[in-house]
Amino acid sequence: MNSIAQSGGMPALARAWATVQEAVPMHPIRSNKDYEAAVKLADQLVDTIGDDEGHPLFSMLDLLTDLIEAWERKNVVIPDAPPREVLRHLIEANKLKYKDLEGIASQTLLSDILAGRRNISKAVAKGLAQRFNVSVNAFV
Repeated sequence: MNSIAQSGGMPALARAWATVQEAVPMHPIRSNKDYEAAVKLADQLVDTIGDDEGHPLFSMLDLLTDLIEAWERKNVVIPDAPPREVLRHLIEANKLKYKDLEGIASQTLLSDILAGRRNISKAVAKGLAQRFNVSVNAFV
């Protein structure tokens, strides 16, 4: 925190924050529009950063993920339903296509799961839980 005092104090910090906010709105999520923008930005950051915790934008992704999780805890309701119906709900609520989940399961497998022809495996359940930021129990 000494750097704040050394670099011009709160006015300099306010100018720096305004510059950051112009490029990336980092604030609590207050609407569906904010949520969708945050998820889109998080996806772009993940595509850029991957798992590189040393990347200069990693802390931004970390903060953004916390904001998204806080919104989802308050606003995303997981229905008490069979796992395939939970998956169907999350796909529809997030306006996803099967191809958006290809890193987790093939389109054919997703189709079979949603049609009731196949169950969700533990590996797929784990991937879905991470993707949708919900408990793996929603899919088992």
